[in-house]
Amino acid sequence: MTDEMNKQRLDGKVAIITGATGGIGEATAKLFLQLGAKVMLVARSADKLAATLARLKPLGEVEGSLAEAADETAFAAVVAATLDRFGGLDILIANAGTEGTLKPVDMLSVEEFEDTMRTNVTGVWLSIKHCVAPLKSRGGGSIVALSSIAGCIGFPAMAPYIASKHAVYGLVKTAALELGASNIRVNAVGPGPIDNRMIDSLQNQLAPDDPAALRAGIEASIAMKRYGTSEEVAHLITFLASDASSYCNGSIYMIDGGFVAA
Repeated sequence: MTDEMNKQRLDGKVAIITGATGGIGEATAKLFLQLGAKVMLVARSADKLAATLARLKPLGEVEGSLAEAADETAFAAVVAATLDRFGGLDILIANAGTEGTLKPVDMLSVEEFEDTMRTNVTGVWLSIKHCVAPLKSRGGGSIVALSSIAGCIGFPAMAPYIASKHAVYGLVKTAALELGASNIRVNAVGPGPIDNRMIDSLQNQLAPDDPAALRAGIEASIAMKRYGTSEEVAHLITFLASDASSYCNGSIYMIDGGFVAA
């Protein structure tokens, strides 16, 4: 195997993945394990976490921790458990997120707006905050946050989600500037419509009478005329987590089939 191919491997790397029981989270964890990483899965549902662990344990060294994305005490405990179990940390995938409540901007409650921001923004910030010290102690590493095409566009009835994903991109750019000298790269991935639970929820909220028709319309507006898969997003995340992307820093990488190119 050539040195360049070795850069795409994750042998001996230790990763924390939040939102690990969702489609993108589990697909990323699976690929990481196949490439030699040791993985700590973070989720808020004990049942879903147990089921995900059962599927992934045959693939390699993987453990799980329960924590809400924006619970600072719980996430600090996750980092401590990771260091205790695996001896260090090299990669953070800040993937936990919610689509939140979809309503016109003047119909939202403060609670609905803040709930989405707390999970999607505060949760990403807290995960970065508590991973910086262990990443520095390893001489650097990679942080990948999940933004969205929603971090680059607007969309009716989705103000909290859109605002939160724009905020993630700003957080990533700032963290990249602060941490680059410590050899910690910080990037974001911006998925378009991905065939998973979240897009189903969005379609059902936006078009409860005919979500299939909405999907058909969205697919027609995508250059590639289809939704993406969690596995496709996982491959981009893995590239950004690996040494193959050693000069990628402070950017959002779109994976949307050409959706925002129109």
